[in-house]
Amino acid sequence: MGLKTIHPEGWAPALGYANGMLAEDGTLHIGGQIGWNSQKVFESHDFIGQMTQVLQNIREIVEAAGGQPCDIARLTWFVKSKSEYLAHQREVGQAYRAVLGRHFPAMSLVVVADLVEDEALLEIEATAHITKA
Repeated sequence: MGLKTIHPEGWAPALGYANGMLAEDGTLHIGGQIGWNSQKVFESHDFIGQMTQVLQNIREIVEAAGGQPCDIARLTWFVKSKSEYLAHQREVGQAYRAVLGRHFPAMSLVVVADLVEDEALLEIEATAHITKA
């Protein structure tokens, strides 16, 4: 089997990258997701709105691979503004739990100077381990 590309149904094509790559052992590598929807449109221009969309994107990729949020093992966050993240920690927690529940994988947060998409305020990449029953 090798690697299988994971692309949720109905999503605009990924150009030059894959949203997810599923290995034979069930490891799912999810490329950096930003706060646009499945059609690559930013519906929100604030941190919490984009963060919620990013987590929804990750969840959809995990589900497209046959998993669920509790299969997520790692999240790496890249944020453009440390102060904005810190100022909204309560809302970050609420939005996180609304999308991924009370599952808290290993996480890192890195402050970056910029992201490729100008409108993006953050990007999150993930690793999950999908087990088939």
